[in-house]
Parts: sequence; C-alpha cells; structure tokens
Amino acid sequence: MSYPDYGPSYYGPPPQSHPQGTTILVLGILSLVVCTFIGPFAWSMGTRVLREIDASGYYYENRGMVQAGRICGIVSSVMLILTFGFLIFGFGIALLSGALSS
Repeated sequence: MSYPDYGPSYYGPPPQSHPQGTTILVLGILSLVVCTFIGPFAWSMGTRVLREIDASGYYYENRGMVQAGRICGIVSSVMLILTFGFLIFGFGIALLSGALSS
C-alpha cells in the first residue's frame, strides 16, 4: 500500500544533520583537551561547513555542534599561537642573557 503524495509539508522539509558536524565538535574538544595542533583544523572545517549550511537554505539540526567545535578550534588556535609566542620570547631572552653574560 502506498500513500498519496500531497506535496510539500506545511512545516517545510524535515531537519537534516550535516555529516561532518560531530567530527568538527570532537576535533574542537580534543584540541582543547589533548592536542592543541588539531585546533586550526577544527576552525577551518567548522568555517567551511557553516558556509555550506548557510548556502543550502535548509535547517540543519546540528548547526550548534558545528559552531561549538569551531569556537573550540578558535580558542585552541589562539592558545597555540600564544604558546609559540612565549616559547620564542623565552628562547630570545635566554639567548640574549647568554650572549650578554659571556
């Protein structure tokens, strides 16, 4: 038995989930907790997927997950840049103090 096709629903198309939403959230959380080097990947993937979601015009139920993963990636990337900045500054100070003491 088949049901008749009455056309589009009054409420619009059913909500969809972007296939990479969970991946971006997991990468963002892992970049904060385990490995900071994953942060830029979560940031770039999240930005790309948010552009895809906005361009599609459909409602994606996991947009919040993508945004959370992207924000975690941004925070992790900033922490990574600050860490490298402090390391370079520290090595520079150590080299200068070594050169000045001899």
